[in-house]
Amino acid sequence: MEDKRQLGSVELSIENKIATIEFFHPSHNSLPGNLLAKLADTITEVGANDAVVVIILKSTGERTFCAGASFDELISIKDFETGHAFFMGFANVINACRKCPKIIIGRVQGKAVGGGVGVASAVDYCYATRYAAVKLSELAIGIGPFVVGPAVERKLGTSAFSQMAINATAWYSPGWAQQNGLFADVSETVEEMDTKILLLANTLAKSNPEAQQLLKKVFWTGTEHWDDLLSERAAMSGRLVLSDFTVNAINSFKAK
Repeated sequence: MEDKRQLGSVELSIENKIATIEFFHPSHNSLPGNLLAKLADTITEVGANDAVVVIILKSTGERTFCAGASFDELISIKDFETGHAFFMGFANVINACRKCPKIIIGRVQGKAVGGGVGVASAVDYCYATRYAAVKLSELAIGIGPFVVGPAVERKLGTSAFSQMAINATAWYSPGWAQQNGLFADVSETVEEMDTKILLLANTLAKSNPEAQQLLKKVFWTGTEHWDDLLSERAAMSGRLVLSDFTVNAINSFKAK
């Protein structure tokens, strides 16, 4: 069990037509490639399960929802193909959320960085706590939020997305994120947030699944080209991660 926890995990449970997908990694819930693949596959699998009406997406722990990409994997990338494949990990999670015919409720209990903001943006309805500050830190290490950009921009708008992308070392408050549309609700405590999530999930579980599936299609209208778009964006990051600037920036960041 200890080895499993050190490698991270993606767990699935289903109860009363509600599927709960929970991911974990000991390094602040950062997501290496294997966990990204499992997360995308699990979302797709649950989307095809007729016993499930609604999905809750969450992470383990108290103050960090997701720290984004795994720096250990980032610094180990030595060629374009590996870099493209790595950044496609987040692209595949976003696209899995987009294509999933079930409404996905996000549970953001703490800070979200980079790819974590992308995951929060890809769910359909997102709850958070007062600890859930957000940051797009990619430019600070010489890359840019290219892969998560379409999801973040769709949810927050171009102005708020560009603010986060440009001021890459700044934390944006949960209140700011709520005002700009990322979070539907911000609670004082995790317990309060979980009560609200369970109430909405149970309500949706009793609602018409077909109507919800049609709503989901309506919500994501205009994103049908994202398979190609996110692959193109992953290629941008895959090239930049090989640059001397980015390699030095990541090493400096890791040394802090």
